[in-house]
Parts: sequence; C-alpha cells; structure tokens
Amino acid sequence: MDCLREIQGKQAHDPIFIEKMNTSASWRCICVPGPLIVGAGPSGLATAACLKEKGVPSVVLERSNCIASLWQLKTYDRLRLHLPKQFCELPLMGFPTDFPTYPTKQQFVDYLEAYAREFDIKPRFNETVSQAEYDATLGFWRVKSVGVNGKGTEYVCRWLVVATGENAEAVMPEMEGMGEFGGDIWHTSSYKSGEEFRGKRVLVVGCGNSGMEVCLDLCNHNARPSLVVRDTVHVLPREMLGRSTFGLSMWLLKWLPIRFVDRLLLIVSWLMLGDTARIGLDRPRLGPLELKNLSGKTPVLDVGTLANIKSGDIKVCPSIKRLKRYAVEFVNGRTENFDAIILATGYKSNVPSWLKEREMFSEKDGYPRRPFPNGWKGESGLYAVGFTKRGLLGTSMDARRIAEDIERCWKHEAKHRMAFTRSLLQQPSSDSSS
Repeated sequence: MDCLREIQGKQAHDPIFIEKMNTSASWRCICVPGPLIVGAGPSGLATAACLKEKGVPSVVLERSNCIASLWQLKTYDRLRLHLPKQFCELPLMGFPTDFPTYPTKQQFVDYLEAYAREFDIKPRFNETVSQAEYDATLGFWRVKSVGVNGKGTEYVCRWLVVATGENAEAVMPEMEGMGEFGGDIWHTSSYKSGEEFRGKRVLVVGCGNSGMEVCLDLCNHNARPSLVVRDTVHVLPREMLGRSTFGLSMWLLKWLPIRFVDRLLLIVSWLMLGDTARIGLDRPRLGPLELKNLSGKTPVLDVGTLANIKSGDIKVCPSIKRLKRYAVEFVNGRTENFDAIILATGYKSNVPSWLKEREMFSEKDGYPRRPFPNGWKGESGLYAVGFTKRGLLGTSMDARRIAEDIERCWKHEAKHRMAFTRSLLQQPSSDSSS
C-alpha cells in the first residue's frame, strides 16, 4: 500500500496525468503494487506462478478472451506437442501422469487451465495493450490498454513483464497476383482440419513443422496437397535409437561437442529417412543443433509427412513467382492450378507496435537485443519471457529468473519502507524534548 500511496502522491503533482484525467470521461487509472504481465499464454502464466510462489502479487493482461489463445483459437485440430511432455512442463507443476508422451492440443490446454487454477491466476481478459512507456519522472511504467467496450485503462506499475512471445502475430507474405487468385488464401492460424479441403488442390507455403503437418492432415482427408519449399530444411525422425530425438540430443550434448552430435543425428536420420535431397528437401550446411543455436530455426520432426512425399501424395514445389486465376506460377516457369493456398509462414513478435522502448527490444524483429540466456532483463524494471527461441524450456528458465529478480527488489523495498517507518516512530516529539 505504501507503493500505491507513492504513485498517487506523484500523480497528484503530475500536470500531464491531471490533464488526461480531466479530458477523458471514460479513462480510469489502476495502480499495480506488483509486476504487470502482458500476455496470458504459457510464458505469462509461468511467470505469474513463480511470482506467486515467492509471495509477489501480479496482474496479467490478455487481449483475447481466454488463456493460451494461440493454442485454443489459432491451431489446427490434430496438433500435438512436438517434444515429449517432460520438456514442455511449466515451473512448479508437471503434466498428469496419464497424459501420453506427446500430449494433444486439448490436453495441453487442459494442463494450462489447471495450472492457472492451481496458482489462482486470473488474467484480465479482453484488454489489448496499446502502449507501454516508462515515466522517468514517476519512476514507474504507464501501460495503456483498451477493452472491448472501447474504454481505456492506464496501469501504473514498477515492474513490466513482456510475455506476448514470439508468436503474437501471423506473418502474411505479399505475393504478386494475390488479388486475382480467386481461391481461398489462409494462414495456418485459421486452419483447423483438412475436412474443409476434401478433394481440393491445396498449395501449402512453408516447410516447417506446421507446413509439414498440415500437408499430412490434408492427405488424411483426401485433399491433394503440394508443398512449397523455399529454403533448405533439416528433417529428423521424431524418435531415434528408442528415445525422442530431442531428448537424445540433450543427453549427448552433456558429453559431446555440438558438431559431433549433429553429425550423429544426420547419420541416423539418413539411415532412417534416406536422402531427403532426392525428394526436394535439401539440408542446410550447418547441422540441425548448430543452426538452431545460431538462427533459432527449428528442425522438422517428421510424423509421417515424408512417407507421403515419397509416395507422391504430397508434391514438392519450388518458390512462387506469382499467382494467377486459380493457378500459381513457380520460379522454374511451371504453372499449376490450385483451389486454395495455406500459408504456413509462421508468426512474429508485435512488441515494437506497443512498447515504447528501444534499448532492450529490437525495433526490427521485436526480440530482445541480447542473445540467450541474457535477454530476459532490461532496465527500469522491464523483463521479457518467452523470447528465447527455445520453446517452453526457455520460457521456464526466464520465468524463474524474473521471479527471483523481482522478489529481491520486492523484499528490499519492503525492508527499506519498514526501516523508514520505524525511524519515524522512534523520533521523539517536539513536546517531549522541550
């Protein structure tokens, strides 16, 4: 409460704040005693839980109407975790023991909802943050949000945690002729099932995990998919030598250099999957783990798509030159007809659109400028969680570090306020000294 009185006292003498309050009838201000977390996905939930465990209260803002909105609203039905569940747990609470090794989309959502209940995390839904800026005069962050009713709220807080993550906005590339194509052009964030495309010719653009799995789903629903492969890609079996490929890699890296582990993974992959270059999937020069470390590009874990490419049920195509009326012209000069296009072109951070800060986050890509593992902390009480390009393992590491750092500040300030209060109480009054 001392923190709140300090904010309110400063606001009372802040002419900009007074003018804002006088000119906006629908404006309200909320003083947050602890951290404000923007985003109620796995990153935001993990941070709120770690803070709760340490006795630090927090407020979580979420622009959607549910937690983990990307998982609940923008993923396809057949999605499963690509990594074994033990590598996808959030801090302080594991998956139920009866969950399979690779939980389904709904099982993961159920886990996150149970996680929120366990730590009594109650996000403020339908609050879209439009701007966050540090007020050096106050020494606090001002975070503006807009609700579904159009009313604005300004949150004032000492600590701001950016948990909007790497997948905040869908990447929609511009292609020549998009206006004249005539058929449906979807991003995978709108794709649910191949049932809607039964019997249709569908071009999937992008050969990451999502693009590969969407192609497989289309095949399973008797659509006729083709896959645009614009770049080199590492495709690995999801499991090898009786273990998950990811788990095996993490174990080997404890004892062997990364290049040796990469070489071993590629040899086993060649024995299990064959030469992927023969079916149009050229491998990068760098090994899968080294490439992941340097660029964040994740190798594809095959769940059956390669077999359909080899059988001809999925056709591999080069880059697109332009779109025509229900047709696509490729860079090799060939033109083919399609009924629909699905863009598996990924997501991007949206931090630069609302965070008015240039030191911690890059304006170019919306990621922390400092590479992993040092990108979680900025200046003036600013933090980032879920931007490591290392999935939920990276998220858990960030959440724990942030909670520990804020706890130190929280306890130090509480101790300082208590000592100050005691000194005031111990001072003799003017009457007693006379």
